[in-house]
Amino acid sequence: MSLVGLLLLFTLSLSSCGNKNKASEMTKETVATIQVPQFDADSAYQYVKEQVDFGPRVPNSKGHVACGNYLAGQLEKFGATVTNQYADLIAYDGTLLKARNIIGSYKPENKKRIALFAHWDTRPWADNDPDKKNHYTPILGANDGASGVGVLLEIARQIQQQQPELGIDIIFLDAEDYGTHQASGKHQEDSWCLGSQYWARNPHVPGYNARFGILLDMVGGQQPTFYRESYSEKYAKDVNRKVWKKANELGYGKYFIDEVMGGATDDHLFINEIAGIKTIDIIPCDPEGEYSFDPTWHTIKDDMDNIDRNTLKAVGQTVMGVIYNEK
Repeated sequence: MSLVGLLLLFTLSLSSCGNKNKASEMTKETVATIQVPQFDADSAYQYVKEQVDFGPRVPNSKGHVACGNYLAGQLEKFGATVTNQYADLIAYDGTLLKARNIIGSYKPENKKRIALFAHWDTRPWADNDPDKKNHYTPILGANDGASGVGVLLEIARQIQQQQPELGIDIIFLDAEDYGTHQASGKHQEDSWCLGSQYWARNPHVPGYNARFGILLDMVGGQQPTFYRESYSEKYAKDVNRKVWKKANELGYGKYFIDEVMGGATDDHLFINEIAGIKTIDIIPCDPEGEYSFDPTWHTIKDDMDNIDRNTLKAVGQTVMGVIYNEK
């Protein structure tokens, strides 16, 4: 070997060692774990209960007005910039609904954002109740409405103490559950999710966009199974994959089943189709049960007796694990 070749080999060797050290440093940086706050299930449970204590939160009712003020106040208390979006929306039966979307924003100046959604209104009729006498009785909506909101309020409390790197918008959507009564015998898709349809066409910030959205619906029941919902898979497959992977990493695989199951007409559908923000739905599905959702769905039994802190924890910790790891 010539002297020139020897020198060249020596130089390459030094370069290789330097790159190895640099690679080692980069690996240490990469594997550094993000410190994600611990979701407090007891706190979330209390936020669910406080909503239920207002009674049914049907648009145009006193309980609806009082709960809306409570939710906006909680977001302000937790340091969010709060926007109240009031709208007169026409229900499928011609009823004028005095609706209110409530948005709490963190780091509003940050263009990189994640949107977290839940609906806060309740079904005006228990039209899925086994007893037909209850088919025009409003429901308490502990799971169907309050659970998702309760999880997001606890996440808001945690964000106030430790902010994720991206901006976060917590969006409580109204008039989700005023869709066609089962007695009508037909499913009119756009009669549901009126608040999200309005927000998707009239976002609280002109030109609003987010990297992705996560919708929480009925996330507090007893031993639910959350499959990858098919509309979510169609519009936001990568987000589905990210969330279910995180859930399984955290040990919540018994809740988050990594299989695709049927689609739900829910707020995320209109956010995807109208606003173009890829959004998934974490919603229970029981393929072998009598009902496709929770057994208490649209019944008078949707009360605090069926709220499970373990479920709230599994969903809340998973969502926090996702948003705190976004760069």
